[in-house]
Amino acid sequence: MAKKYVYFFGNGVAEGGAEMKDILGGKGANLAEMVKIGISVPPGFTISAEICDYYYKHSKTYPPELKAEVEENMRRLEKATGKKFGDAKNPLLVSVRSGAAVSMPGMMDTILNLGLNDETVLGLAKLTSNERFAYDSYRRFIQMFGDVALGIDHNKFEKEIEAVKAKRGIKLDTEMNVSELKELVERYKNLYKKEGKEFPQDPNKQLWIAIDAVFGSWMNKRAIEYRRINKIPEGSMLGTAVSVVSMVFGNMGDDSGTGVAFTRDPSTGEKRRYGEFLRNAQGEDVVAGIRTPEDLEGLKKVSKEAYDELYRIFDILEKHYKDMQDVEFTVEHGKLYMLQTRSAKRTARAAVKVAVDMVKEKLIDKKTAIMRVTPDQVDQLLHPMFDTNEKKKAIAEKRMITTGLAASPGAATGKVVFDADKAATLGKKEPVILVRPETSAEDVAGMAGAEGILTARGGRTSHAAVVARGMGKCAVVGAESINVDDEHKLFTVNGVTVKEGDWLSIDGTTGEVFLGQIKTIKPEGLEGDLATLLKWADQVRRLGVRTNANTPTDARVAREFGAEGIGLCRTERMFFANDRIPAVRQMIFSNTREQREKALDKIMPMQKEDFKAIFREMNGKPVTIRLIDPPLHEFLPQDEETLKQLAKDMGLSYEEILDRAAALKEFNPMLGHRGCRLEITYPEIPTMQVKAIIQAAIELIKEEKINVIPEIMVPLVGHVNELKFLKEIITKTADELIKQSGVKLTYLVGTMVEIPRAAVTADQIGKEAQFFSFGTNDLTQTTFGYSRDDSGKFLNDYLEKGIIPVDPFKTLDKDGVGELVRIGTKKGKKVNPHLEVGICGEHGGDPDSIKIVDEIGIDYVSCSPYRVPIARLAAAQSTIELKEKRSKKNKK
Repeated sequence: MAKKYVYFFGNGVAEGGAEMKDILGGKGANLAEMVKIGISVPPGFTISAEICDYYYKHSKTYPPELKAEVEENMRRLEKATGKKFGDAKNPLLVSVRSGAAVSMPGMMDTILNLGLNDETVLGLAKLTSNERFAYDSYRRFIQMFGDVALGIDHNKFEKEIEAVKAKRGIKLDTEMNVSELKELVERYKNLYKKEGKEFPQDPNKQLWIAIDAVFGSWMNKRAIEYRRINKIPEGSMLGTAVSVVSMVFGNMGDDSGTGVAFTRDPSTGEKRRYGEFLRNAQGEDVVAGIRTPEDLEGLKKVSKEAYDELYRIFDILEKHYKDMQDVEFTVEHGKLYMLQTRSAKRTARAAVKVAVDMVKEKLIDKKTAIMRVTPDQVDQLLHPMFDTNEKKKAIAEKRMITTGLAASPGAATGKVVFDADKAATLGKKEPVILVRPETSAEDVAGMAGAEGILTARGGRTSHAAVVARGMGKCAVVGAESINVDDEHKLFTVNGVTVKEGDWLSIDGTTGEVFLGQIKTIKPEGLEGDLATLLKWADQVRRLGVRTNANTPTDARVAREFGAEGIGLCRTERMFFANDRIPAVRQMIFSNTREQREKALDKIMPMQKEDFKAIFREMNGKPVTIRLIDPPLHEFLPQDEETLKQLAKDMGLSYEEILDRAAALKEFNPMLGHRGCRLEITYPEIPTMQVKAIIQAAIELIKEEKINVIPEIMVPLVGHVNELKFLKEIITKTADELIKQSGVKLTYLVGTMVEIPRAAVTADQIGKEAQFFSFGTNDLTQTTFGYSRDDSGKFLNDYLEKGIIPVDPFKTLDKDGVGELVRIGTKKGKKVNPHLEVGICGEHGGDPDSIKIVDEIGIDYVSCSPYRVPIARLAAAQSTIELKEKRSKKNKK
């Protein structure tokens, strides 16, 4: 049996249906489906997307049998309509429309009124007794065909139409009379000649040129960009299908019209009909904005019967598709025809409301609702966003000056500040944007005080990015086109100078940077429908969701967002506060253990209070505390004045301080004296930290009856003996304190797996550890050999040239880093079935990474507070998808 490439629909017959989107595209599949459920659709046929795939694989040619199949279906169409394609007396006109399996509105091409020529236009005029309508349709076809199929600039046609209207001083296309439309047709034909093109009079030639154009539009620039932006991998679809549909005409007079409608409000999700209608018009008039449309009530004035029928169809479509629909329709002489239906694009707010409402309406179940909302939409609801119209205005005014990496979502507007201390102070009074070449740990206060952060250097897991996400701050990093001049308090970019105090707006969701102020809209937060949806997600997901939090505020926010514990508390962040950094530096410059312990004794009470505050916020939930990780030089001052003051405080000469500081500098701190290596050299540091952790827990249990679950994590272990050495110190210190206190306290000791050797030898380390936490930021660096701060210089090239499929710092590298996580988890759990395994890198909040680690079988992910709701939804979606995947596999 010959391969079938063309599928007919119309007059109660449909050879396809909604289940065939992969080959008929959304448009063709849904036209056939509407025929099946008894909705009035103009007859037509769809050329399979398999032809698009063939077209590109065979030098833009078609299978030999396609021509005959198209001709056969054209004859069926003629029979269904009672008209004949190319006939001078009773011409059949068609639209040639694109449509892929995934809706890509406006990205590919469509041609209307095909089949008109100098003869058929006369027949159409006589047949309809409406010469104006016939020539209006003809001029539309010539313009659209020239633009879409032959590449003649659309604006050149517009100049011709404006010239004709100007002669009589009219403004609207609908005001042109028959003679003016005839003149316009001739002007258009002359334009073809000027462009060296020929307008084909043969309808069959028109048809095949149009089919070529629609298949060709699959790889146009805007379609490719749309797929990239929406993360639709090239090759994941066959391409576009082509639907050839008999024309119905909304431009036949005042009893005709065309419209676009939504079965619910696409902005809010409210259950109210929402749409626009244009009398005496064709579909592109609504989309192009040539005329201002009315709301749907305008249809009632044209035809009350068509209006009532449309609203009846809304209900049928929602009940059938069980989703909010976006429809296109035409009314011809009072009769309603549906031209398209598809699942409607909607705002994040609307997506959540529609999903929850449809469960309450018993249209869908909770699992379907969970799958209907994307993690990105949840993200949008949790961060301030620019007002859409205000942002469009800023773009139109050419106020966008550069772009960087979208590091932390949301939008922020404020006055530019170049100094972190000033940002911390000024930020209490007015909104500021902190602009830095890059940020360091000492900039934390300024980052906290700022509305947003912009850096010239750094990647998505750089300090600025990680901290900003943890704080829920908007950030754009790695904007390498900006040149920051700290001395003169300004930055320059593309010929523009921005000074301190100037207003700046940044979009951390897109990476865009704008001059001036742009109005922001506050997020909805975890209330109402979003809270309901996430509660359903919690009932489904297997993976636990914790947070990365270093402060009580972070912990509180994360708990409000549904975190089930803290998966990473970075203790070194606590050392940078103004009241303790002097003691830290005193410890660093001490010559003996006794001197270091004396300095640490000053820090210990403060760190204990830090832990108490965090434990208090997480009452009854586990808190994983990482012992000090960075190399000591990161705690040293960078400026001469502070170094001199330090020398004075330490009773040392300035030269001695400089020499000691120089000795601490490292060529590659990532591989240097940090993490467990530092703690083994200076065991008094982890001893102090364990005392602070355990004493904090004991005091809270005794004084406030708070349930504390501490987990002590050793960083950067690569050899089991490193963990053994430190575990002995930790357990000895902790057990003595617990025994002395008389309280019952259970704690865990584990390690952060961020060195490939740790993953490979996890069967050895797992015998000593009670938990593993994969630090996937550093594990990515150590596996790839990429620096997360410097990789921005080449990663974009790698992505553009297809060297790597995704940014490994944004989405977990499944084949490399992911495989190490798989090996480590499997080996660790084999020797220790009770081993608790999580990840605490930035990948913990990335939906694609969550799917990877969920399949591996780890126990939880940990992410920044503002990504906790995203992780909750993504984990639930992963559970649903994995169950479906395994179910299909078992059936096979």
